Amino acid sequence: MASETEAFRVRRMLAEEANICEDIVRSLPEWFGIEASIIQYRRDLEHMECFVAEAEEGIVGLLAINQHNDYTAGMHVMAVKSDFHRHGVGRALVKHVEELLHSRKVEYLEVKILGPSRPAESYARTRAFYTALGFRPLEENNLWGEDSPCLIMVKHLACKGPVRQ
Repeated sequence: MASETEAFRVRRMLAEEANICEDIVRSLPEWFGIEASIIQYRRDLEHMECFVAEAEEGIVGLLAINQHNDYTAGMHVMAVKSDFHRHGVGRALVKHVEELLHSRKVEYLEVKILGPSRPAESYARTRAFYTALGFRPLEENNLWGEDSPCLIMVKHLACKGPVRQ
C-alpha cells in the first residue's frame, strides 16, 4: 500500500503496458462495470496519449487523453488501483496532463463522468475529486442514455502567452 508521502513517477505508457492498464480498469468495477466499455477503453489506449503513474510496486494508475482540437482536450479514462486511492496518484496524473496541455496552449480540459441525478457513492467521490482539482460542472445530459446521465466537467487551463486568434 502507498504511503501519504510517496512520490509517483508519471510517464508515457509503453505499448506493452496496455494490458497492465486494462487490468487496473478491470479491478475497479464500481467505476468500470460494463464489459463493452472496458474493451473499448483497451482499444483506445493504443491510439490515445496515455500516461501511467509508477510506484515501487509498478504501475498504479493511468490517464488517457484525447485532444479534441487546438483549444480543448478530454480526459478519456483515468483509473488508479484501489490501494492507492487518496494517496496523490490521481492528482499527479492530472497535474502532468495539465502541464503538457498548458505547454500546447490548450485552454480547456474536460472530463465526462456519471452525473449526480443517478446517485452512486463512488461517483460522488469522483465528482468531489475533480471539483477539488478545479473542475466545474458544465452540463448533465443523456449522452450515455437515460439510465447513465453524463456530467461534463471542465477546467480552464491558464495559458501563458498570447491566446490563439
